[in-house]
Amino acid sequence: MVCKAADPASLDPIETASVDELRALQLERLKKTIKHTWDNVAPFRAKCEAAGVSPSELNQLEDLARFPFTVKDDLRQAYPFGLFAVPRSEVVRIHASSGTTGKPTVVGYTKEDISNWADLGARSIRAAGGQPGDMIHVAYGYGLFTGGLGAHYGAERLGGTVIPMSGGQTPKQVQLIEDFQPDIIMCTPSYMLNIADEFERQGMNPAGSSIKVGIFGAEPWGESMRQDIEKRCGLDAVDIYGLSEVMGPGVASECIETKDGAVIWEDHFYPEIIHPETGEVLPDGELGELVFTSLTKQALPIIRYRTRDLSRLLPGTARTMRRMERITGRSDDLMIIRGVNVFPSQIEEQVLKVRDLAPHYQIELTREGRMDSIAIHVERSASGRARNPEEITVHLGQAIKDYIGITAKIVVGEPGSVPRSEGKAQRVIDKR
Repeated sequence: MVCKAADPASLDPIETASVDELRALQLERLKKTIKHTWDNVAPFRAKCEAAGVSPSELNQLEDLARFPFTVKDDLRQAYPFGLFAVPRSEVVRIHASSGTTGKPTVVGYTKEDISNWADLGARSIRAAGGQPGDMIHVAYGYGLFTGGLGAHYGAERLGGTVIPMSGGQTPKQVQLIEDFQPDIIMCTPSYMLNIADEFERQGMNPAGSSIKVGIFGAEPWGESMRQDIEKRCGLDAVDIYGLSEVMGPGVASECIETKDGAVIWEDHFYPEIIHPETGEVLPDGELGELVFTSLTKQALPIIRYRTRDLSRLLPGTARTMRRMERITGRSDDLMIIRGVNVFPSQIEEQVLKVRDLAPHYQIELTREGRMDSIAIHVERSASGRARNPEEITVHLGQAIKDYIGITAKIVVGEPGSVPRSEGKAQRVIDKR
């Protein structure tokens, strides 16, 4: 693996500015954003009036806590363009997330929004060790999902050579990686494991490919999965964070020299951590729900958006700006199994500790009478000397009981038996 930090001369000045300079810029931009949203987005103005707060009362960054939250349902209720703050004719692109409850959440971008997004995408790739001239293989999905185009525009803005492969066609992904020799790959971590499987199916070692850096995001993944990907694929794996309601990939990204949590690009996004139930703003270092306010977006400025992602804010290291701890789960991904709170990431951690298992799993929730039951589907590793399924079942079941506190049914399948994803992995099947 090759870890190469960005040349300090290539950084944007704000990346290494003092904290005081950064806070002053944030306050200036926050005031403009709140006023712009108040003037042009009627639902936001109505929520502020109901809360008894107006833009004139924003005099310091801490005053933001007085303003109402924005939640995903606000976007659904305003479907499709009710939260846009500019005339529709000024919106040059529309993205949308696939809603599981009917209508998707729709976001829009002005020409300047797209340019800022490309700048931040480039900054994120550079933080991961990317340089002008690098060949960048983009295996995030293109289309309404922000991943593919977000990565694509960022890579081009950096000066890279883009392979716009999108997701799917995994054998062809491997062929192009072998033929084109890219330096960097951008996709979900679970799909990188799928690509690694395909390398091995074709009789090749994924660690022997040209890829030096993987920039992975769009789904939670733990440190154990990072280590597994790095060892198996012979690359440096860094985390990128984003969501369409706030912008897309590039809201925050890890620096390759530290790999200690994604740096939030605070000149464009103001972060808060709140208590998931009370909404109280928590101090830096406390675990809670991540909330973002955009500071430069024109078409769809977003004020105090509740991401439902659980994290904590940490002091800057490689950059002045604060870092966010790796997402441990989502408040709406919480599974309550017979009174015990369980996140999929906790299950993943235990699965990845079992050397005889492949790093793929799926959780199935059912209800028998009034009792919830959980089954964890895993598969034997295709390589190495695997123990028999009965031993693995006992070992993993006991580890989950000891570390998480639940009794789970363990189903050990043959290699390839757990469904694969060409994008975000579907970890939980709830049949209750």
